[in-house]
Amino acid sequence: MRRFTTTGVAVPLACALLVTACSSSKGGSSDNQDDLQIVANPVAATAPVSPAPTAKAAGTVLAAGNVTAMATDETSRILAVATGNTVSLYRLDEITAAPVQVSVDGPVEQLSATDGTLLASIPSRGEVVRIALPGGQASSFTVPGQPADAVADGPSALVAVRDQKAIDVVDGGKVTKTISGQLYSADEIVRTGDSTVVLDRLRTAVFSVDVPGGSIGLGLRAGDGATNAVADSYGRVLVTDTRGGALLAFSANPLLLRQLYPVPGGIYGIAYDSKRSLAWVTLTQSNEVVGFDVRGGEPVEKYRFPTVRQPNSISVDEQTSRVFVGSATGEGIQVIQP
Repeated sequence: MRRFTTTGVAVPLACALLVTACSSSKGGSSDNQDDLQIVANPVAATAPVSPAPTAKAAGTVLAAGNVTAMATDETSRILAVATGNTVSLYRLDEITAAPVQVSVDGPVEQLSATDGTLLASIPSRGEVVRIALPGGQASSFTVPGQPADAVADGPSALVAVRDQKAIDVVDGGKVTKTISGQLYSADEIVRTGDSTVVLDRLRTAVFSVDVPGGSIGLGLRAGDGATNAVADSYGRVLVTDTRGGALLAFSANPLLLRQLYPVPGGIYGIAYDSKRSLAWVTLTQSNEVVGFDVRGGEPVEKYRFPTVRQPNSISVDEQTSRVFVGSATGEGIQVIQP
């Protein structure tokens, strides 16, 4: 369901096109009716290509290669940055100091950090690397297929396996459960409270996941080309709709589309500052980063800064409110103090 406005006002929504367990679960098939199927041969949205910057990047810029992922861990006070086959661990309280560098077996697509543990997903190797913070001691486990994202779930890990269209539960380095059904592509996992939501970029949809029950539940259309997602402080999942040019807000329990707010400029990366209720999004077509207050009935823009070129990655230090933006074209790591 597309409900766009030209005035920049969010449209509160209580429902959206959905799919239940009776719908087709054949990835990319158009033989059966499927309310979430947008086109016959879906293609996942990617970050729009950035033009050469027309304004100087705000804040300071640290030299770095092509950044593919970023994450901050408040417990260990570490900013983790993936560039090529390396994960660099910067000390948040001494950000300009030389980072600890951890070599991995392939290019990292996603990083997630929780309570002193960093998980780095390497789809090309069928591998997830577990890195202890702040020291950088690393171990890895393998999963069948292409692990696109991984998040800690207590002593276990939940892994989105893109090509297998499934979520794997990993305990002790071994896959103990595989949850599948309805997905075309499992690309990103978001945990909020007791709820788990998976983003399917190919289908441009979000689905609830019953981890204990081992099943994929309700699915909702997420715009015209959803790319990234994050949990906020209000039991919601915030999603960037890159093709549709919008910031979406879904309640997780129950899974419902609550807001759709137009954001032009190539919205792509997203991070969340829970202390200030700020959702930070990158705009790759305009080389900008924008901070929205999401406490009310619609997002309210509070900050806008020029960025390095191709700002695909973003993370936030909640203790200081600093925002970190990573350039995918090797122009560095931008540090912004709002």
